[in-house]
Amino acid sequence: MTIGGAGESKSILNAPTPCVLAINCGSSSIKFALYTAIAELTLLFSGKIDRIASPDAALTSQRIGEEKQTKSIEAPDHGAAAAVLMDHLEKRLEGCLLRAAGHRVVHGGPEHRQPERVTAQLIADLRLLEPYDPEHLPSEIRLMEALADRHPDLPQVACFDTAFHDSLPRVARLLPIPRRFEAKGVQRYGFHGLSYAYLMEELTRAGGTEAANGRVVLAHLGNGASLAAVRDGKCIDTTMGFTPAAGLPMSTRAGDLDPGLVGYMAREERMTAERFHDMVNRESGLLGVSEISADMRTLLERESTDVRAAEAVALFCYQTKKWIGAFSAALNGLDTLVFAGGIGENAAAIRKRICAELDFLGVQLDETKNRCGAQVISPAGSRVTVRVIRTDEEVMIARAVCRLLGLATKAI
Repeated sequence: MTIGGAGESKSILNAPTPCVLAINCGSSSIKFALYTAIAELTLLFSGKIDRIASPDAALTSQRIGEEKQTKSIEAPDHGAAAAVLMDHLEKRLEGCLLRAAGHRVVHGGPEHRQPERVTAQLIADLRLLEPYDPEHLPSEIRLMEALADRHPDLPQVACFDTAFHDSLPRVARLLPIPRRFEAKGVQRYGFHGLSYAYLMEELTRAGGTEAANGRVVLAHLGNGASLAAVRDGKCIDTTMGFTPAAGLPMSTRAGDLDPGLVGYMAREERMTAERFHDMVNRESGLLGVSEISADMRTLLERESTDVRAAEAVALFCYQTKKWIGAFSAALNGLDTLVFAGGIGENAAAIRKRICAELDFLGVQLDETKNRCGAQVISPAGSRVTVRVIRTDEEVMIARAVCRLLGLATKAI
């Protein structure tokens, strides 16, 4: 693989294939996908770097049509992981000309909503936003800088996870704290926006504009979990708030908590703000309640023999169900419920428990369709259509890059 700017086509080969790299950076992982960008986007290669900053760091990758490969790597930080990733791509993908790279950026703050070129000014702006999201922004910035250091002429594009929620009405954006903090950008933002944007595009394709313009609840349930309420194609509310730690209990994040816990832990446990932050982001949620695992698959296997696992699963389903009810009230009804994310797409038992006793809203499941993970898992003629849609944040990044830089003319 060779590297070229958006207007370049030089390569040691006569006919290199223009490509776009999508990078989805987490606090300890990097997901990536490479797409050909000629007349349309086509997935060529994908993978993930796991457990960054751990001795067990590993890179898993797969070229379309080939077997998946996994190898141990040294990745003490995201900069080193970026170097490993670029080395790997350059070795595996001869004949490709990398035209641009796009990044998922979790938090854009009050100013950055739409995809934009990565510049020195944008990096400076994002550094000022690091206190908004210390879990993600520092590593995302480090990754952009590492890529720029290695390939200074490669265009990079930032795609903000908060952009989808730009339509939140003021009443859903306000936090009930002294007004002066709003001037500093302290408000509800919402996250998982790239996933939600993809789900809405897929809903339009599968259900038509009438479904997409109806009253929709999107449930992105994975290691990070949130819901969004959408009406007339626009987000009107979401469970996450100022940071991605709010809302549902997640794999290791607590979700919504009584703010009085901060003072209690400080007084009784001598807990600092930094220690509290670590606890509610890395030691809570499914892991904290179960004391076993942050992985829903493990908890489902253990729930019949360990009450802690059973309670963690029950809490997750209860809170998700409660938010569906709340958003149905905000929407004045419900027409479509969409499950996505690793849990939402793959755990039929969780979908069943969440939907149980929501028949008063018109939610019903077809047991066979749900077990099989069909695209529509509600019975024909149900008042609410319940769907399972496999989300794809990486392709949304690639599409945004192509639109901004005028590359591929058609998305997959």
